[in-house]
Amino acid sequence: MKFIVKYSPEMTIKSRSVRMRFIRRLAGNLSALLARRNPPVTVGFHWDYLELGSPDTLAAADGQHARELAQVLANTPGICSFAQVRKFPLEDFDTMLVQVLAVYADKLQGRSFAVRCKRTGRHSFNSMAVERSLGAGILHHSGARCVDLSRPEVLVQVEIRDQFLYVIEEARKGQGGFPVGTQDGVLSLISGGFDSSVASYLAIRRGLKTHYCFFNLGGHEHEIAVKEIALYLWMKYGASQRVKFVTVPFAEVVAEILEKVENSQMGVILKRMMLRAASQVAQDMHLSALVTGESVAQVSSQTLANLAIIDEVSSQMVLRPLIMTDKQDIVDSARAIGTEEFSAMVPEYCGVISVRPTTRARRHKIEQQEAHFDFAVLERALQQRQVRQIHDLKLDLESAAAPPEPVLPAGEDAIILDIRHPDEAALKPLEVAGSQVEALPFYRLNMAFKSLSPDRCYLLYCEKGIMSRLHASYLREAGHHNVAVYRPAS
Repeated sequence: MKFIVKYSPEMTIKSRSVRMRFIRRLAGNLSALLARRNPPVTVGFHWDYLELGSPDTLAAADGQHARELAQVLANTPGICSFAQVRKFPLEDFDTMLVQVLAVYADKLQGRSFAVRCKRTGRHSFNSMAVERSLGAGILHHSGARCVDLSRPEVLVQVEIRDQFLYVIEEARKGQGGFPVGTQDGVLSLISGGFDSSVASYLAIRRGLKTHYCFFNLGGHEHEIAVKEIALYLWMKYGASQRVKFVTVPFAEVVAEILEKVENSQMGVILKRMMLRAASQVAQDMHLSALVTGESVAQVSSQTLANLAIIDEVSSQMVLRPLIMTDKQDIVDSARAIGTEEFSAMVPEYCGVISVRPTTRARRHKIEQQEAHFDFAVLERALQQRQVRQIHDLKLDLESAAAPPEPVLPAGEDAIILDIRHPDEAALKPLEVAGSQVEALPFYRLNMAFKSLSPDRCYLLYCEKGIMSRLHASYLREAGHHNVAVYRPAS
């Protein structure tokens, strides 16, 4: 089983040395993501494509392995498109026809088709000759209805690269952008809402090694929700690189603002405090810039006048990928990348600060109000920040006392709740012999759990065991003692 991967167009216009650096990074990222696959996947890079392959002993019909590999490719920045292919030594046109029909015969029955050939290398024929020969042979030897060059129902795609023929079974679009790690590191201010989640994704897609900074205003539940989003973004789009998740406790800072600052100025001053803190965190981590999800005039603190006042306190460059984007476009983007339902469950804490917020902050008034603020509170928050490698977040749970396993009611089995995102569950369904499995996505779990029978035991399941631990811990803290974590037998 093999895949051909095409580079993002922006990579192909770089100078030779930069292009090779980007190609090597993309190949390295994929190797890291696929390192523990069984059977193993090899990654070979060439000037204009990557070739991924599993051993020839793997049956071509192993659809699960192919789907999982395709999912990795679809979510890896730097890839324009990719295709699952069958690779053959290049022989005569008659042999090519047999090889093409082995892939396309079933798809062609009663349908119109066209043949498209891309060719690289020196040959005694051109691409048009291949298309004509294969087209005539397919029409004669298959049940295809006709050739239609303008609107074919089936597009038969082949590529000839030097002395090999690649018959394309299925082609898909990739993420585009640049390979993660080809650009400098940044710190993304993530609140868990639509905007900061999409902005973080766009930073990753652009090749920026994106770390996360979370200002905790809403307590334990808020922190869990934001960690889930950061984990999701990292695992799906950026897991080839090791990044950090920084939590800064900001409740005391908010309390100080509420007590010392005039109501209309609170929103701008809160953002200035966040930017001050984030700049210090970024400096300590040797990161080049901050990333935020702000968009012009979406809320009162995001007018041009207010953004200018807010930016004054930052010693780092502030990147705003969404600055000219409409809210609906941001929500649509969140849906496309899979964070919409995460963010829909996260409350917007920042929006409750000011009753009549200023939309045109004045420097002298802001500075006058900040003079009442005790900056020792901000320093204390920075000193109390927690920095974790994002892939080690589950260690935060393991370091706490593990809740005792619940006692099952006599004669009853536990119900396994699959709390994964529906897309993930559909890709790899959970089946446990002799046990009842029900789908209850994590973003509905906290509300839905209250309506479940307290006389049954529920075991939470997710692929990595991280979200299941987080939610089981939270539910038990909320008084639900009939919940634990399901651990499949290894």
